Amino acid sequence: MLELDGDVLGKPADADEARARWRAMRGRAGVLHTGHWLVDLRDTEDGGTGATFGATASTTVHFADLSDDEVDAYVATGEPLHVAGAFTVDGLGGPYVERVEGDHHNVVGISLPLLRQLLDEVGVGWHELRD
Repeated sequence: MLELDGDVLGKPADADEARARWRAMRGRAGVLHTGHWLVDLRDTEDGGTGATFGATASTTVHFADLSDDEVDAYVATGEPLHVAGAFTVDGLGGPYVERVEGDHHNVVGISLPLLRQLLDEVGVGWHELRD
């Protein structure tokens, strides 16, 4: 979810909402919050705990000051309609994100550092996932 001026914004309902959102975001910054939840379903013989852990990663995203034509063209691609905050950093919206403060993985979709921390809470090292 994207927080802008204290409002929490998910995926836009339609192109009109995406255009309005981009006109509000352009030249400004918002905070992207991504919820993560880990459920340890391993058997107890394999070290499973049955534990559940949740956390939120938050990253500040600075948006370019787009013209109305740029907003209209980006929304016309359809990409902003499928993502929280109406933007992507790793797709067509990438050029419209000027700067990211914090965990860039969080903006792409999952905070790898936060996931590593959650795994550590159930005794699974990140390096063990490669085995």
